[in-house]
Amino acid sequence: MIQSATVIGAGSWGTALAILLSLRGLQVQFWGRDAELMAQIRATRRNERYLPDLVLPDNIVVTSDLAALQPAGMLVFVVPSKAMRSTAELVAQSSAASKARVLVSCAKGIELETGRRMSEMIGESLPSIPLAVLTGPNHAEEVANKLATAAVVACADDDIAKAVQSCFTLPFFRTYTTDDIIGAEWAGAMKNPYAIAAGMALGLKLGDNAIAALVTRALAEMVRLGVAEGGRIETCYGLSGVGDLMATCYSEHSRNHRVGLMLGQGKALDDIIASTRMVAEGVPNTASLHRAAKARGVRTPLLDEIYAILHQGKSPKDGMRALLSRDPRPEAD
Repeated sequence: MIQSATVIGAGSWGTALAILLSLRGLQVQFWGRDAELMAQIRATRRNERYLPDLVLPDNIVVTSDLAALQPAGMLVFVVPSKAMRSTAELVAQSSAASKARVLVSCAKGIELETGRRMSEMIGESLPSIPLAVLTGPNHAEEVANKLATAAVVACADDDIAKAVQSCFTLPFFRTYTTDDIIGAEWAGAMKNPYAIAAGMALGLKLGDNAIAALVTRALAEMVRLGVAEGGRIETCYGLSGVGDLMATCYSEHSRNHRVGLMLGQGKALDDIIASTRMVAEGVPNTASLHRAAKARGVRTPLLDEIYAILHQGKSPKDGMRALLSRDPRPEAD
């Protein structure tokens, strides 16, 4: 049984998970590298930057000092994908993981330079500790308000998976398990670019029919690439795949959807990124996924257009027009 946890990362999702684990009865440490932010959270018990309406229980230890962390049974990594490698290396140099039974990745993304999944990067820095992944349609704002939520824990070891599942099981938060880590992580990363596309379609006022078609074809691409990378097709149709895809493509809470919406309304990508503290993982991950699809020879016309819009300066209107004017194909192809 896991009795203590350290949450690494002080964004909205890290904050929500720290509180969730505390409510489950675990001893929780909450670490972030921004000393000013962590001091503010420690003083006010609120993360004013990301979830200002949420109050942290008094028994959560808040710190920006990695050396002050006591060893815990579970380390939960909740940092942006671009910071995962450096953060895992920092943790490995401390004593924070010296007694950990499991490392849990809650980030969604693929490293551009290497094609590594998040758990693979963590494992390279901390190779002797079992790894698990927590993923699914989980908006931090809704979890923070104790709205009904389901997630999936992916882990190769069934006993470890069940132990992590127990930590993330509350009356409003239900978790399932799978041993398909590869499929769960690729599905979680792939849905982000398609959420940007759905937002663009909304910003362009293309209508519900177009958005439904876009999301459906996005799922087809997710299945093709996810299976090519070694994941199982049923994982793509589960919570980490179609579940997360639907939530991210349609929700007002989705930062990727919001980026796409503003792009569709004519705003410049650099201005959009500069206007928010939130990290829209779909922007860098589009490049990672586009590279992976090309390397595997997987046909991803929708992803190709999203890449052209985000990284090659193509306009959203031209990108959508190109998708609609493609040569006719069978739906199953």
